[in-house]
Amino acid sequence: MESVSLLIRNAKVFNSYLKQFIPADVSVKDGRFYYIDRKMDTDFQAEAVLDAGGQYMIPGLVDIHMHIESSMMTPEPFGDCVAAYGVTTIVSEPHEMANVKGTRGVLEMISAAGSAPIDIFYGIPSSVPSTSERLETTGGIIDCSAMKQLLREEDVVCVGEIMNYRQIIQENDLEITKFLRYLRGARPGYVIEGHCPSLLDLDLARFLYLGINGDHTEHTLEEVKQRIENGMFFEIQDKMLKPEVLEYICRNQLYEYCGFVTDDTMADVLYEKGQLNYVVQKAMESGFPVEMAIYCAAYTPARRMHLYDRGDIAPGKLADFALLADPAVLAPSCVYKNGVQIFSRKSRQEFPVSYRFPEDFYQSVCLPPVTLKDFAVPTDTDQEEVTVRVIEIHPDRTQTTEKLVTMPVRDHLLDWRDSGCLLAMVLERHGKNGNIGYGFITGACLNTGTVATTYFHDHHNLFVAGDNPEDMLFAVKQIQEMQGGFLTVRNGKVLAKLALPVCGILSGKGVRDTALGLKAVRESLEELGYHHSNPVMSLGTIGLPVSPAIKLTDKGLVDVKQGEVVPLIVL
Repeated sequence: MESVSLLIRNAKVFNSYLKQFIPADVSVKDGRFYYIDRKMDTDFQAEAVLDAGGQYMIPGLVDIHMHIESSMMTPEPFGDCVAAYGVTTIVSEPHEMANVKGTRGVLEMISAAGSAPIDIFYGIPSSVPSTSERLETTGGIIDCSAMKQLLREEDVVCVGEIMNYRQIIQENDLEITKFLRYLRGARPGYVIEGHCPSLLDLDLARFLYLGINGDHTEHTLEEVKQRIENGMFFEIQDKMLKPEVLEYICRNQLYEYCGFVTDDTMADVLYEKGQLNYVVQKAMESGFPVEMAIYCAAYTPARRMHLYDRGDIAPGKLADFALLADPAVLAPSCVYKNGVQIFSRKSRQEFPVSYRFPEDFYQSVCLPPVTLKDFAVPTDTDQEEVTVRVIEIHPDRTQTTEKLVTMPVRDHLLDWRDSGCLLAMVLERHGKNGNIGYGFITGACLNTGTVATTYFHDHHNLFVAGDNPEDMLFAVKQIQEMQGGFLTVRNGKVLAKLALPVCGILSGKGVRDTALGLKAVRESLEELGYHHSNPVMSLGTIGLPVSPAIKLTDKGLVDVKQGEVVPLIVL
């Protein structure tokens, strides 16, 4: 009798080629599927037998566009967390870590993934910094030579999202442009991920002409249509589960050209709702056919990344699978990776974090001495009042707008206390120049109190905003003592905090501890008046100078469309 390592009996097996469930027994040998027995009459000598009891067997889910750092966890606990949701493969782009530690940061993330229960592949960070040294100071820089170095890494499978999409379609001397030229000759057909919200017509063609043929950002229906009809793989994240988009894909049977992704999932959402399974579940609840949803969460993303050994249940493919009581409810009873169980709902436990980063990764918040005088905003005008550019935050998006506010001047200092705005500052914390960028925020942000964080896209300098300079100074010192994280302060007391001591952006703990800390910060922000659909994400992108329309970095206020630092005071 032929031997196998695992025999799964009495399962309804998803066939990715027929796109339907078929009753079968499934055997596994040496970590790969061996025989999908539709007749259910072949005997094997099995080391282990799993009776599926009529449950539905689906391939392990594959998330090809995401960022582990968005969870504020390191790769090991992140992998342990998402395994419980049936996700067995991810492709992460570590540009957040690269912004702090450059190539070393990326290589450490690759090493840290080695002990994770799932497969973690990586994309080459292509936009570090997201703009240029003229607009922001980062801890690390990924240039063309660094990209070539990372291309040689076994676990690197693509070029990560190219975010400076307006610049790259013009004449330029960008490092990523040099690398794309190199790839065209050295690695034609290599997977290149894009980030191109709003590009249409000739501009979109220019972008695609460079070989960048995937996009995951938020779009109108017309933008989606143009991407798919021009051969771009369309990656559907949570905010793109729009009825008109899903209806267009389903009506035109465009399943081959799209896949579900998460992009960014924070720890509290991971802990309470899930990851890729959550996005797919919402799509099914919105009318996306169940079989097609599973297909676009496993098969098409695996093919997009040239991971031809997974994404379906067939002979020779990796034995990555999950068992479900109901295929329309992505809540696995158990999950297997390479034929070995990595999750069981009956015996769920969170494994301790074992990976230790280099010591300097825990000492990355390097500030010059900061005093109360640094929280006064000087102006050399002799006028009694001036017009100030203010960042207006909106409750339903991370994009901001510029608002002009009149503020009085006292002794050559802006008197902003009664302006309806909060003082905002970005302190360069990578130990390079000690820059401080000054600005003001208003709108759907805090009404009172202070917030500070080093989780500040993408440069991750130290951001602080508040209504009281004394509290702001206190918050900065607390963040420095924590070596990074989030905290809220009022009247000299810390209200909530989450320590992120790994490069100022990762907790180093498991999902439960990270999630509860982040949830406390989120609730505190809301109590202080931050009325936003995602206050943590909104806060963290106030400094992202590739997201319209006006942002704040250590260099000052950045007009995103113009790509220029603009004066705080309008002359």
